[in-house]
Amino acid sequence: MKFIDIAKIHVKAGDGGNGCVSFRREKYVPRGGPDGGNGGDGGDIIIEGDEGKSTLLDVTFKSIYKAKRGEHGRGKDQHGKKGDDVIIKVPVGTVIKDFETGEIIADITEHKQRVVVAKGGKGGRGNMMFVSPTHRAPMYAEEGKPGEEKVLLLELKLIADVGIIGYPNAGKSTFISVVSAAKPKIADYPFTTITPNLGVVKGSYGESFVLADMPGLIEGAHAGVGLGTQFLRHIERTKILLHFIDSSFNEESMITRYEKIRKELEKYSKDLAKKKEIVVATKVDSKNEDDLLQFREYVKNLGKDDIYYEISSITKDGVKDLLLRIEQELKNINETG
Repeated sequence: MKFIDIAKIHVKAGDGGNGCVSFRREKYVPRGGPDGGNGGDGGDIIIEGDEGKSTLLDVTFKSIYKAKRGEHGRGKDQHGKKGDDVIIKVPVGTVIKDFETGEIIADITEHKQRVVVAKGGKGGRGNMMFVSPTHRAPMYAEEGKPGEEKVLLLELKLIADVGIIGYPNAGKSTFISVVSAAKPKIADYPFTTITPNLGVVKGSYGESFVLADMPGLIEGAHAGVGLGTQFLRHIERTKILLHFIDSSFNEESMITRYEKIRKELEKYSKDLAKKKEIVVATKVDSKNEDDLLQFREYVKNLGKDDIYYEISSITKDGVKDLLLRIEQELKNINETG
């Protein structure tokens, strides 16, 4: 299934019902006495978080959402019923923006979280509401107010603890398939991952954490090359970045590939570039020895040797130690907030 992470929708809340001009028949009371009821409020447009949804695909099937208007007031003091609300369910992690201004209206971060994105119009008052000692038989009522109307942009950002980044075919999908129950597509050619995959890993101390296998980034990703901005958006919410560099690749050095990805992160977002990173050399079972030695020295010179790991997802070498480190880093982050 194609991964849908952006949707543009038009929402129109219900108009308020009109107030009623009506008089009851009563002897010695001017015009029988006013008894026109109020109009009902229009229905709201509500967006609700649903942890059972993982894409915005359902939302894109219908681009216009309209709530019902409130019922008009009636005679005999009968007020109109409020219009039915329209509830749009979206995945947790959806950001709601005003399409025209780009302003963020809300951020759906929890299951069942609700946000009113378009408020229904207020119902008009009936003539019974305008009675006063000096005005006993009002011949007018209010019309209902129009409901709010907006064009919204919905953006889904995956919520995962750990985002695995790196060049295409760096071993991300193989790793996540080994350490979790996720079954991503795996092959020996670039861009086998075209949608983010999520995998849940049970930690050594009973706490689970979520890995997000992000599609391969390439040079120019910050400007949208290779759908780069689409995938960088998902990485923003992770707590830790696992930066995978293939140690068996021979066409370009590990140092060059590492630096290119780091530059893409910095160009896209300074905050993203500052996120906690663990550097991982992958496929060491078939490594290019000279290139790996140079990369080890490079990482040491950067002062990142304490967050550097070498693994093989095929032989499982180094995988357990890496998972323990991830778990410890998440624990530290959660404790410090």
